[in-house]
Amino acid sequence: MKKAILILVFTVIMSTITQASYAEELTPNVKSSILMEASTGEVLYENNPDEHLPIASVTKIMTMLLIMERIDSGALKFDDMVTVSENANSYGGSTMFLETGEQLSVHDMMKGIAVASANDGCVAMAEHIAGSEAGFVELMNKRAAELGMNNTVFLNTNGLDADGQYSSARDVAIMSRELIKHEKVFEYTKIWTDSLRDGKFALANTNKLIRFYNGATGLKTGSTSKAGCCLSATAERDGMGLIAVVLGAADTKTRFSSASALLNYGFSGYTVKKQIEKGEPTGVINVSKGIQKEIKTVANSDYSVLMSRAQPIEIEKSVKLEDFVIAPVKKGDKVGEINFTQDGKITQTVDIVADEDVEKKGFCLVLMDVLYEFICG
Repeated sequence: MKKAILILVFTVIMSTITQASYAEELTPNVKSSILMEASTGEVLYENNPDEHLPIASVTKIMTMLLIMERIDSGALKFDDMVTVSENANSYGGSTMFLETGEQLSVHDMMKGIAVASANDGCVAMAEHIAGSEAGFVELMNKRAAELGMNNTVFLNTNGLDADGQYSSARDVAIMSRELIKHEKVFEYTKIWTDSLRDGKFALANTNKLIRFYNGATGLKTGSTSKAGCCLSATAERDGMGLIAVVLGAADTKTRFSSASALLNYGFSGYTVKKQIEKGEPTGVINVSKGIQKEIKTVANSDYSVLMSRAQPIEIEKSVKLEDFVIAPVKKGDKVGEINFTQDGKITQTVDIVADEDVEKKGFCLVLMDVLYEFICG
């Protein structure tokens, strides 16, 4: 018995050592890295993911997130015009060469930020949204807290070196995952070359994976003397999205090779199986006292399962609908649920909801029903 226990302990130790060694081999010469599957948020690989590190222009992911959230909410439009302040004009480094008093659309500002990593564009957008960069930074930190980014402090909108500003590979993956939920952003992050000002200012993407990695969709590069070379790389193949974050790479070649290695590892070893899609029909249900006798029902959310290609798992699905509902019914009202189980244990429950409104019958219709039953039977 003791021998068996010793063998088990030795196996666990050797497995841990092997994983640690593999972690170093997969992303050598970087300070921190992580690989996350986008739809589930599951981490497939990590190497020192929570260390506080500067992330340079990868910071702009949060800036773009706040912009995209406001666009999707209707508070901001792509064709809104942004006036450049003297403060925004004063920023150097990577810029889109904004001039004081110049007006560009939000659409053009997003191109400058996503493709050319424009520091001045970030400040101009921050001032347009929050009145000042400081006010926008408060929004950035508030959103980071809401997302559970516990190892992040933002001090500016663009990632220029600042004492006390830091994040982590895990937090970068978290905010990257949130940004790519706004799929319109890919129209900017997937640009390889473009231009602004009627072709007078050329843009070239700093993320070389966009051109050279199959399935690449974004997301943001960054480099400063303190941060080294950083990257949050997103890619999609066969319905699976991956987020590979590399921080503190020794040079730009290492940054891209490490991100590519992470993505290759994910695509070759894992797959995502969608179990249900939001809005997918789930049957019909009878309605009592309504102006119609039945309504259609749909799933209220997506559910996907990440699994190893080497060891696929079986997921069972059971649908439970109410026998009937009583009018009035509102679209979105819960009328049942779907349970997904693995090895007899529930892994996820998805609500089933009404796909339409049903009004309650008025007095006249109820009276007609009574008379009909009385006469016919």
